[in-house]
Amino acid sequence: MFNFTDRHIEEYQTLGYTVFHGIIPVKLIDELRRECDRGAELVRAEKGPQSQRFQPIAHFDIDQKPFEEFQNLAEIRDAVSRIIQIDWEPSGLDVMGVLIEPANDPYCMKWHRDWRDNIRGCDVKDWEAHSQDPRMFNQVNAALYEDSCTWVVPGSHLRPDTDAEILRFPERPIPEPELKGLGAAARERVSLEYLESLPGAKRILLDAGDYCLYRNTLWHTGNYTPYKKRATLHDGTNNPIFREWGQNARKVAAERVAAGIEWENPNTERLAQLAG
Repeated sequence: MFNFTDRHIEEYQTLGYTVFHGIIPVKLIDELRRECDRGAELVRAEKGPQSQRFQPIAHFDIDQKPFEEFQNLAEIRDAVSRIIQIDWEPSGLDVMGVLIEPANDPYCMKWHRDWRDNIRGCDVKDWEAHSQDPRMFNQVNAALYEDSCTWVVPGSHLRPDTDAEILRFPERPIPEPELKGLGAAARERVSLEYLESLPGAKRILLDAGDYCLYRNTLWHTGNYTPYKKRATLHDGTNNPIFREWGQNARKVAAERVAAGIEWENPNTERLAQLAG
């Protein structure tokens, strides 16, 4: 049985993530697994075998009721609200998705901090000004099977990039590992080397029924293999403050892209100092 403690608040504040172990009821896990299998079939038929998510859930012809029950679990809503210090709203099934394993080939995403490194045209100064607000930049991974796909650099949400991180990824956009043309075992090895190349990198292990709340301003990424079953509910912690900021930030990003500002490097000055 899940018990909320001060440890969850401390982990969230210092590490940038915390895990509510076993908080999803087992009966609901079974129901969600069944519908996620169907969702995975549908998205692979539509977008191909390498699809790694189906989103939003509401757009897929599967039973929505288990997902609605998940979003309305009072124990989760109470725990998250206590940590982020504001009453929050689930994003809704027209936003929430499910992360799944690729059917054919191993795959690794690029290391990034959300918005700053994966939104073209993002105003980095504005991102930096809001990045420490606990009401903003939170994401959720709720595992229906054992899941070790997410990698993070614990504590990186509290600080700018270190010199080692700057030198590892001096350019924007940040590159993914080069996997083209490789066989399965080689893809896994290259991905692992890429993951471990960022100092302090650690993978988060979730068991079935675990709910991970994390700061997406952390350095983080995902690594996936076809032979390991995955169905992980993926969402954000929505509230009026973050919703308003996000809407404005996307508008500004689009304007900057239209003006020719694609990717802003937050470390240009420090790179020049390191090179000198």
